[in-house]
Amino acid sequence: MNRLFALLILLFAVFPLSSFAEQIDTTFNLNDVVVTATRTPKLLKDVPIQTRLITAKDIERTDATHIQDLLQQELPGIEFSYAMNQQIHLNFNGFGGQSVLFLVDGERLAGETLDDVDFTRLNMADVGRIEIVKGAASALYGSNAAAGVINIITQEGGSPWMLNVGARLARHNEQRYGGSFSLNRKRVSNTLNVNYTGIDNFNVTSGPQPETRVFSTVYGDKTFHFKDKFTVRPMDGMKLTLRAGYFYRTLSRNPDTPERYRDFTARLRGIWDISAADNIEVSYSFDQYDKSDYQKIAGLDIRDYSNVQNAVRAIYSHHFSNTGVLTAGSDFMHDYLFNPRLDGKSRKQDNVDAFAQMDWNISPQWELVGALRYDYFSDSHDSHLTPKLTACYRFPQNHKTAEPQNLTLRFGYGMGFRAPTLKERYYNFDMAGIWTVLGNDQLQSEVSHNLNVSLEWTRSRYNFTAALYYNHVRNKIATGIPFYKPDHTKQLYLSYTNLDCYRVCGAEATIQAHWAGGFSGRLCYAYTQEQLPKDHDGSTQYIPARPHSLTARLDWDKDFTKNYRLNVGISGRFLSAVEGKEYVDYYDISRGTTAIHYPAYTLWKLSTMQTVGRRFRLTVAVDNLFNYRPKYYYFNAPVTDGINLQVGVSVTLQ
Repeated sequence: MNRLFALLILLFAVFPLSSFAEQIDTTFNLNDVVVTATRTPKLLKDVPIQTRLITAKDIERTDATHIQDLLQQELPGIEFSYAMNQQIHLNFNGFGGQSVLFLVDGERLAGETLDDVDFTRLNMADVGRIEIVKGAASALYGSNAAAGVINIITQEGGSPWMLNVGARLARHNEQRYGGSFSLNRKRVSNTLNVNYTGIDNFNVTSGPQPETRVFSTVYGDKTFHFKDKFTVRPMDGMKLTLRAGYFYRTLSRNPDTPERYRDFTARLRGIWDISAADNIEVSYSFDQYDKSDYQKIAGLDIRDYSNVQNAVRAIYSHHFSNTGVLTAGSDFMHDYLFNPRLDGKSRKQDNVDAFAQMDWNISPQWELVGALRYDYFSDSHDSHLTPKLTACYRFPQNHKTAEPQNLTLRFGYGMGFRAPTLKERYYNFDMAGIWTVLGNDQLQSEVSHNLNVSLEWTRSRYNFTAALYYNHVRNKIATGIPFYKPDHTKQLYLSYTNLDCYRVCGAEATIQAHWAGGFSGRLCYAYTQEQLPKDHDGSTQYIPARPHSLTARLDWDKDFTKNYRLNVGISGRFLSAVEGKEYVDYYDISRGTTAIHYPAYTLWKLSTMQTVGRRFRLTVAVDNLFNYRPKYYYFNAPVTDGINLQVGVSVTLQ
């Protein structure tokens, strides 16, 4: 660990609680309302399931463009790396992106890029907050939520009207331009967001004799986002929201045949407070994600992938005075997948579910949450019954201490599951000329058992959280060992399969502090340990999780005058080395596998944000502050070739 991390740890340790006389904000966002953990609104401090909240202020400070930029700065135990063709793959505390459910305003996303959602779709321009629930959440959210849920919640218009325009420039011709316009009346509001991002291809150089595959060109792209959110309140207690969006991305690996990605979304959601105790929510969502190759010479745009999802949901909640909340609901989703490489070119299936949850306040100290869900998938005729049970104990207030404090213990069990996708059941495609991946219609759903315990303590200007978790996964869906078919050809094949047993356990700890003079800080650590089946050769399609990771941030906020505010922040992340196994020669598996050492690395970012008159904002940041360059650009190396100066401006009128 380098000196800056050591300095931050020392800073948290040496400031005694009694050394502060100035009264400052010490809430740590604990009074913010969150909904993801229980599907009903609760204050963060009262949520019985451990939930991490990334606020609009956090997003503003990081100046993130896409979701991966933000999460890597805010969370330890998370890494975005490259898979085939530089598709971005997520490792989330030992689970791949297939087991982490990404939602936008509570709705699933269609489409994938090599088993992960297309993260470039998740632009931060209109995001109000992000709620993260770790651990099995399938009892409330169904398939793909075995490792947790990341719910991206878009902004609601507040002021009568607001116009914001902004831009940011950086190395490699990186550009970001955007604007938003919102109107808000008593019964009607509308928010429109338009954003463009772009970055050029650039080359990187690795040292001699790398141990495994390296990349030499980082492919840039251009994206365009259009989003509109219209809300009407026809009567007290009723709210209707219509959301529509369009996403376009172009990527030029081959200049003559650029790739194109498009997404069309629409959603209608109604919430009605039937009474002071009863609430009902009904929604319909549409999401279509397409991929195509544009042949410049012929002028043809050939679509080779389309995933369309139509979903309907109804949720009912009843509040039993101060004793608890009953939530029950049902979903129906029609899933359609088209690809020439599919067996039959197109496939479809229906998913129907029903769930119920009881959140019971047994006493002022004890809260118990139990949930049960049933899912049915038409294509495989597969059904699942998924339970979850969580207990929360809030220690009584210590009245002998004048300073406010809060101590909460949470522990629970949750079952997670992931049904095989249509792609995993029926795909047959060539993977970059290395081998042909085969679908497997005999795949079983993977089922996981998650045990977790966490302790949260808040006193005065400090907040501390520690958590332990253990996951046991049966029938984990993965790719097996490459093989040759007995057809006397030299073509290698790779089939989807179920691994008998997979385990991952870990621990996390976070400390936050607010100090006098406008200083605040956060230090987070995560430990992750994976265990593959004993009969597995250790090679996987993806790079294993790094055992140790740290994120840190220190901020100074100062109002010099009524019209001038300055924020200076330094943030860093450390990822430890990890050992993996890969084939010596992907075109000749008879040469076997070899151990690969992926080195540790640390990255730092220094940023300043100046706000003048609450209308004009200037952001200047130095990313990769100490000019780190990987010796080898392995697929999990940071995509950086040195210091990156980022300059952005934003103007707001209201």
